[in-house]
Amino acid sequence: MAVKQKTPSESCVTMTELVLPNDTNTLHNLMGGKLMHWMDINTAIAAQKHSNRIVVTASADNISFGKPISLGDVVTLTAKVTRSFNSSMEVYCEVWAESIPSGKKFKSNSAYFTFVAVDQSGRPIDVPELVPETDDEKEQYAGALRRRQLRLVLAKRMKPEDATELKSIFFAE
Repeated sequence: MAVKQKTPSESCVTMTELVLPNDTNTLHNLMGGKLMHWMDINTAIAAQKHSNRIVVTASADNISFGKPISLGDVVTLTAKVTRSFNSSMEVYCEVWAESIPSGKKFKSNSAYFTFVAVDQSGRPIDVPELVPETDDEKEQYAGALRRRQLRLVLAKRMKPEDATELKSIFFAE
């Protein structure tokens, strides 16, 4: 049976959290682990919406912490599938923080997560093809193959010489 095609907007998930005292460190800033937890939940929901399957986290790329998110800030996380492969999906997550009293809003973090859809026995299962529509979605889609090859090379699951999309960045053909 052919797997259905889906658009990125069909998998888009927005989640909002309030930074409470139990979420903070001794400087009253959101703990990094708590933010990663929220990001993982947000992106997993997007992957589940895309695949209509149980998903497991395979990787998270370069989660770095720039500007701290403070106690009382409202955190908005948005996730969207950027590309699907056989059983895996790359999901992009953006994190914005807002201080309601001051009205100041800033982008705090962003990262790519990879999920694998699995059946009830935990075996990988095919996922729908992703069909990008907007220019931004098409750019994310194209870059996903390079990011995937980089992940596979770093995990020693692909030889660098086989990473054709990565080589095209550095070497003219």
